[in-house]
Formats: sequence, structure tokens, C-alpha cells
Amino acid sequence: MSTATMNISVKKSNTYLYLVCLVAALGGFLFGFDTAVISGTVSLVKHDFNLDAIHEGWFVSCALLGCIIGVSISGKLSDKYGRKIVLILSAILFLASALGCMLSDSFTTLIIFRLIGGLGIGVASMVSPLYISEFSPSRFRGMMVSLYQLALTIGIVLAYFSNAYLVNHSGGSFGSGSMDRIFSAEVWRAMLGLGALPAAVFLISLFMVPESPRWLLLRGQEQKAQDILTKIDGAHAAKNEIAAFKATGDDDAAGSLKELFKPVYRKALWIGLLLPFLSQVCGINAVIYYGPRILEQAGFTLNNALGGQVTIGLVNVVFTFVAIFTIDKWGRRPLLFVGIGGAVLSLIVIGILFAAGLTSGPWILIFILAFIACFAFSFGPVCWVVIGEIFPNAIRGKAMALATLSLWIGNFLVGQLTPVMLEGLGSSWTFWIFAICCSPALWLTWKLIPETKGRSLENIESYWKESFSKHQSNK
Repeated sequence: MSTATMNISVKKSNTYLYLVCLVAALGGFLFGFDTAVISGTVSLVKHDFNLDAIHEGWFVSCALLGCIIGVSISGKLSDKYGRKIVLILSAILFLASALGCMLSDSFTTLIIFRLIGGLGIGVASMVSPLYISEFSPSRFRGMMVSLYQLALTIGIVLAYFSNAYLVNHSGGSFGSGSMDRIFSAEVWRAMLGLGALPAAVFLISLFMVPESPRWLLLRGQEQKAQDILTKIDGAHAAKNEIAAFKATGDDDAAGSLKELFKPVYRKALWIGLLLPFLSQVCGINAVIYYGPRILEQAGFTLNNALGGQVTIGLVNVVFTFVAIFTIDKWGRRPLLFVGIGGAVLSLIVIGILFAAGLTSGPWILIFILAFIACFAFSFGPVCWVVIGEIFPNAIRGKAMALATLSLWIGNFLVGQLTPVMLEGLGSSWTFWIFAICCSPALWLTWKLIPETKGRSLENIESYWKESFSKHQSNK
């Protein structure tokens, strides 16, 4: 084969890899969009349905219940039926939720479809990065999984922009009947319904991507897996991947989660539970959800679409690219050390500025954006990369579901406690508490998280076994 032919072959292989991973990353986009779009609808829904505080809170948080259920069932479903079919399920749930919310005729119906949307978020938040992690060659895996986080941040920003656009254009005439109701009189319907477009694209695109090759190997479908791996990375790499898979002995697709609680995988379990949890209790969603309120306490006026939320969202998107372009060159641990260290320092400084009353200048905004930037190239994408790599093949789906559930628990706690802390403790202590909660991630990175850059999933699994054997022999 000539050099030119080989280059063409590699190029096609990389293009195929990128396209498939981008399709899977759309689950992250829908996750981000659906989570953020709610911010622009709350006051409108409260007015139209005459909600009290309890029902208003239920409208905002009901999707979280769906998320928890979705995460809880996604691991078992993806291990049993495959990653692709569960991603298709999540796309259907997103589509049904968007259309159902847009057309709902009562508050109860709206809640039901928000719960359905939460199920979709929960499923996608686990299965999308899992699928990308299993599909990608080791040398590209960090970058490919980071696409999921990038898509998530883009979904958040576009939700903010679309909400602002629809509100600004809701005063016009759209004729009579349902169109005027959706786009003018009750514009929150259009905000929630707009998610049907990317959901439909996600659903259609999923029918054109293959199953995860590692799941196929777990089901004994070696030839199908080899064909996919060959298309991704060439015949030689495909044979090496399959040989490495066989060497781990993970030929049982019905692996039990009890495997994860064995001493050999204890470190992987701690990483899987703590890293996602710490990525939330550092306060990222407090800044994203309550950023405008925090900045208003500092004296800023943020009434336009390019104010607080969108600025924060855009910084989140831009600095996610740092991870995409460096994670497979520098490694996971360096990004975590620099990013977490920068986040802790930013949180401490923000607290000091509030405590000292130095809120009239730009420094509060600068350090809040610095915190977002540090999170965006470290905790945000690297968390998904690491939890997608560290678990054994046979139980990766169930184990990732457990790790993702830990993330949602942290998310819930921050969402519930931030308003209480801001009111009861003030802004300075709120940020100092986030700094304290963030700090253990530095210890976790130093003591427990191995560098997985360039390693195959099978090699990482073997690492745990070899590390445990070495530890036992040294006793």
C-alpha cells in the first residue's frame, strides 16, 4: 500500500471517529440545553399557572427526580441491551418531553413531561460519555470524551440565547390559535419546545452510528466489533484491541456490580464516587444558576442577554477547548492539578473581596470568570474522561451509572443549599465553603487517580489488578 493510500485511509478513519463521537456528544448538548432552558421559563410559567412557591420549586426541580431515575436504570439497560439502543431511548425521551411541554394543557401535564425530560437527561449524562469512551482509540479518548462536555456547555449557552431571543420577539403577531399561543402569549412553550429540533437530529443520527465495539465483544460478537475497530483505527490496531480485551478475561456481559466492591477495584470505586461529587460541590452550578444574583450583590446590573449568564456560559465554552486540545498531550492529572488549584484560589479570593467590601470594581467578575475557566478545562471534561476509563469492561455501564448518580447528588445539594447559604452566611462564606469542598479533589488527584493518557481501557483495567497484586506482595 502506498503512503498516499495509507494517509487517505487514516483520514477517513479519523473522520468516521469524529462524526460518530459528535453524534454521541449531542446527548451532552441536549443535557445542557434542557437543564439551562428552564431558567427563562420560571417566571412565565409561575404567572400563567398562578403557582405558589412550593409548585414553583417543584416545576424547577422535578426534572432532577427524573434524572436520578434515569441514571439508576441506564447502567443496567446499557449493559444488557447495548449503548446505542439506550442512547436512542434518551433521544426519544428528550423529543417527547420537548413536544409534550410545548403542548401541555395543564400544570400536571407539564410536570409529567418535565419528568420525562429528566429521564432523558439522566440516561444521556451517563451513556453518552460511556459510549464515546468505549468507541475512541486510547490516543484520542480524552479529546473525544471532552467533546461531550463541550457540547453540554454549548447547549447551556444556546438555551440562554434562545430564551432571550424568544422573549424579545414574543410581542409580535403570529396569527391566531396555537402558533400565537406558543410564540407570543405563552412564549415559555416555545422555549421548552425548541429542544425538539436537536432531539430529532440526535434521534435520526443515532440510527447511522454503530454499537460500542467493547459491548459487542462482551456479547461475543467479535467479528462485528473487529469491523468497527478496523474502520476506526485500522486492522492492526483492531487486532491489538481485541487481543487486549481477551487478555483481561472480561467475557461475561452479565458482570455484577459486586465486582467493583472487591479490594482490587477499591481505588477505582473511590475515584468514581468522589471525583464527580467534588466536581459539583465546588460550586460550579451555584455560579451558573445563581451567577446573576451573586453579581447583583456585587453591584452589577445584568438585565440584558449578554450579561451574567451568557458571559459565564461563553467562558465555560471557550475554556473547554483548552481541555480538548491538551488532555491527550499533557494528561489528566496535570489538568486536574492546575484547574482545581486555580478554582480553589479563585473561590478564596472572591470570598475575600466580598468580606472586604471590594465589590464596586471589576474584580469580583474577573475572579468568577477565572473560576469558571479553571473548571472548564479541568473538573468539567476530565471528570467525564476519568470515570469513563477507570472501570472494568464487564461492569462499566453499571459503574458509570453509580458515578453519575454521585454527580447528581452533589448537584442537588448545591442547588438546594446555595440560596440558603447566600442568605444565611453571606456571599463571602458561601465561596469559602465551596473552596473547602473543592480542596479534597487535589488530594484525590495526588493519591488515587492514575495517569491514563494513552492507555487502552484494557490496560487501565490490568493496571488495577497489577497494582493490587504488587501491594499484596509487599505486605
